[in-house]
Amino acid sequence: MIAYLRRKDFYLIFKNLGTVMEGIGIVMLIPLIVALIYGENDFAGFLVAGILSMSIGYVLKIKFSDSINLKLKHGMIIAALAWLWAALMGSICLMYATDISFLNAYFESMSAWTGSGLTMYTNVQILPQSVLFLRSLEQWVGGLGVVIVVIGILIRPGTAASRLYKAEAREEKIKPSIANTVRTIWWIYLFYTILGIVLYILAGMSLFDAINNCFTNLSTGGMSIKNDNIGFYNSVPITIVTILLMILGGTSFLVHYKALKGRIWDVFRDIQFQAMVIIVAVFSIMLFTVSHFTSLNSIFYIVSALSCTGSNTVTAGTMFGWTDYTKVILIVCMIIGMAAGSTTGALKLIRVVTLIKGIYWEVVKVLSPEGSVFPRKISGKTVKDAEIKEAGSYTFLYLFFILITWFIFLSYGYGGIDSLFEIASAQGNVGLSVGITGPTMPKLPEILLIIGMWIGRIEIIPALVLLKGSFDLFKRFNR
Repeated sequence: MIAYLRRKDFYLIFKNLGTVMEGIGIVMLIPLIVALIYGENDFAGFLVAGILSMSIGYVLKIKFSDSINLKLKHGMIIAALAWLWAALMGSICLMYATDISFLNAYFESMSAWTGSGLTMYTNVQILPQSVLFLRSLEQWVGGLGVVIVVIGILIRPGTAASRLYKAEAREEKIKPSIANTVRTIWWIYLFYTILGIVLYILAGMSLFDAINNCFTNLSTGGMSIKNDNIGFYNSVPITIVTILLMILGGTSFLVHYKALKGRIWDVFRDIQFQAMVIIVAVFSIMLFTVSHFTSLNSIFYIVSALSCTGSNTVTAGTMFGWTDYTKVILIVCMIIGMAAGSTTGALKLIRVVTLIKGIYWEVVKVLSPEGSVFPRKISGKTVKDAEIKEAGSYTFLYLFFILITWFIFLSYGYGGIDSLFEIASAQGNVGLSVGITGPTMPKLPEILLIIGMWIGRIEIIPALVLLKGSFDLFKRFNR
């Protein structure tokens, strides 16, 4: 039998995971500042989670060696474990500060970290300010990626950074080195964050609300600090700013880099940006002409679903009464997602475009004379067979997991369209809900939504690699 993971592999995984855990611990301590500002006393959870994560991370980092080079399989396992650990640390904070069970706290924390935005709280406006900020901060950090953040701050440049970067489903390189690419992404992200906060303040928000709403919408997380989300403000300028931030969050950082360097024409030549504009335009018209939505709300909800943000402008009760036509349009958007290399979830536009183009090229190939050669390019770049295969296989895998979860939800008596909507929202890291998600839902569907949010964020393969590696380890210890 092939030994996929040996003892040295686990040493390497634990050492690098320790560094990531230190970073997560630092994030857990930041809301203490908010707790002190607002005079809140229930901050023990932040201290416990922060110190625990940093301490265990430090021990792992110094105890284990990295005598072998970090490979993609190691990076994927580290990424998969990092998100599970981050959600666990967040859940400790929530259990200390609010009256919530472990499973619901873990769901809430996983939803925040993965930028899903589904919530177990029925009234978020009574939560401590530090907890509201924690949820927003987790979305903001998670929007870039837990491991990506650590690469930019704690991990030295080199092969390890490259492997970890790719393990979080990122391929784009803005700079020659991965470390410099991550730092450039960080600066772009910080610039848009400051811009978003300023725009929200100019639109009439308080500073605290502006920070939280910018964090959640730029990161395409959408988990709000208000029960009625953006609809609470009943403001056209705030709605427009939110649409802008969701589009910025759903656009590739490589495109942002080109735009900020003054290469505006390159932005409009980007195939994912073109696809986004077309989908938003067509689907907004479809929604506006048949539903009760205004033109602005139609655009808002298409952008919200497509960017996998999940922000909304109507009350939850109104959403529950949406027609199946409206729900299906949003389901399609939630499955597609926006650009690869952005903060969005779901399949990503580039895979959808590659798959459609691949089918078209196959038809042309069949119709063409034998031996004919024709170019296969997207945005001027040659597309290889492996890329088409990856788009097709991942799309199948993504829809397969949705299908399995859907069958289980149906067995619990949930409606077909409503359950598919909720599952697509969770696995796409969106956050729009038609009322299924809540503190009283059965445990198995809740656990499945947690798994869906997790695998959707890390793009499934790292989860399968972790599962296979764990299975092999279990068999070795039980021989």
